[in-house]
Amino acid sequence: MLALAQTSTLIGDLDGAARCLREQTAAAAAQGARLIIFPELVACGGYPPRDLLERRWFVAAQWRMVQEVARSLPIPALIGAAEPLEPGAGPALANSLVVCDPARGGVVGSYRKRLLPNYDVFDERRYFRPGDGPQVVELAGLRIGLTVCEDIWSADLSGVAYHQDPVGDLVGRCDLVVNASASPWQGGKPVVRQHLLAAVARRVGAPVVYVNQVGGHDELLFDGGSGGVLPDGRCFAAAPRWAPALVLGDPARAVPLPAASDDLTELRAALVMGLRDYCAKTRQARVVLGLSGGIDSALVAALAAEALGPAQVIGLLMPGPYSSPGSLTDAQALAEGLGLSTYTMPISAANAVLTSTLAPVFADSAPGLAEENLQSRLRGVLIMATANKLGAMALTTGNKSELATGYCTIYGDMNGGLGILGDVYKTQVWALSRHLNAMAGRELIPVSSITKPPSAELRPDQTDQDSLPPYEVLDRILKRLLEQGDEPEAVIAAGEDPAIVRRVFHLLEVNEFKRRQSPPILRVTGKAFGIGRRMPIARQW
Repeated sequence: MLALAQTSTLIGDLDGAARCLREQTAAAAAQGARLIIFPELVACGGYPPRDLLERRWFVAAQWRMVQEVARSLPIPALIGAAEPLEPGAGPALANSLVVCDPARGGVVGSYRKRLLPNYDVFDERRYFRPGDGPQVVELAGLRIGLTVCEDIWSADLSGVAYHQDPVGDLVGRCDLVVNASASPWQGGKPVVRQHLLAAVARRVGAPVVYVNQVGGHDELLFDGGSGGVLPDGRCFAAAPRWAPALVLGDPARAVPLPAASDDLTELRAALVMGLRDYCAKTRQARVVLGLSGGIDSALVAALAAEALGPAQVIGLLMPGPYSSPGSLTDAQALAEGLGLSTYTMPISAANAVLTSTLAPVFADSAPGLAEENLQSRLRGVLIMATANKLGAMALTTGNKSELATGYCTIYGDMNGGLGILGDVYKTQVWALSRHLNAMAGRELIPVSSITKPPSAELRPDQTDQDSLPPYEVLDRILKRLLEQGDEPEAVIAAGEDPAIVRRVFHLLEVNEFKRRQSPPILRVTGKAFGIGRRMPIARQW
């Protein structure tokens, strides 16, 4: 019987990691497991530890902890850890799967990850030296082929061709393949991952055990989904998604494969978990956000109420000189329906004072962007002041479509500690809002917030489409430019309006400086704004 420890730990918390290793192993042993497997770099508190790995004292303390824990475990274990190496070519550190057998004194060996991803959100060559060969160990009566995360991802799935073939090196050599992983979630990835595991098991001719971490780690979201797959494609172990779990599996006994969730259910689970974990792991008890009556703030409020509880979500209603009565009514209805506490803080008087103060600058020009941004920045000031006074974290409400085109105000609506919707397109915002209402069986989000034309309400009769293409068109173009990496001419050749494509591309290019100053964004697609997209600000466009 094998135990799969799908864990959610806090990066850098070595005491917590040690406690997790001991508690999970004790529970597994009590249930009759002969071996327990943990995720990649669990000994560091999770993945990715990033530049914590450059602190030699941290790595040394983590390695001592692994040695101590290994000697005290009741059954053998495979533990993901950062292993110090002797000086040589490349970093003196390996991303290792440590072999622990208490009957033989503790740590008895290690496998060093051979394929180090260095694309999108991954930067492992910065920290680690790759292993140079396969490792098959005798443990719990089995010949076990060891791999870590990327080692099993083939070029047609990862898009990267490596000079080593860790899976091929295990063919015919083992009774079981273990993959300790930290595989970030994005829409559609669980299905790809299941096909991958079945392909590896079939190729090696042996069962595969895959153990993934779960939880939010800054902007990266990990869904778990650990399991065991037989060479014929059947499943023999299946952990739940989006929650920590200890699951036992026997390769001699198949179990049903869990039913797949629809895309919107997955997206909702990802965003709720991401916010909940970010707050828990950064020690934030409450959040505050502006409630405009629009769809973006309504969706963020609903997700925050689900993640943290309504009592921990504070909404600010900040009507301005161009706010419609319906917007205030919608914001109030949302707050009442969710059970949020709110404060109403009109900005018209403060806006008039600042406009008067700026009269020497504004006097000889027609009202325009400066006056509009002033209102947004006033709201940002009120949100941040409330956050400071009440000990809450401010949430931004901008979506990916807006961030991509710069339809947002730096030091205004971009103020905050976390962007929930920053990787969610506007069309997805509408779809997810309808989904939440359908699941709740009531108007969790007022239907009028969903159906009315979107507007920033910073000038008379303003709508988003005064400045942007229809969101259905905009999002279609942005997905081609951002996620598929197409050049504008290719998007035009696919049938899009040339003038619109070139304008969208221009907006995408010139607004990099804003995105560089935005808060962390929860990543839910294959190409999010953040650590996986590193564009220079000063460049030719």
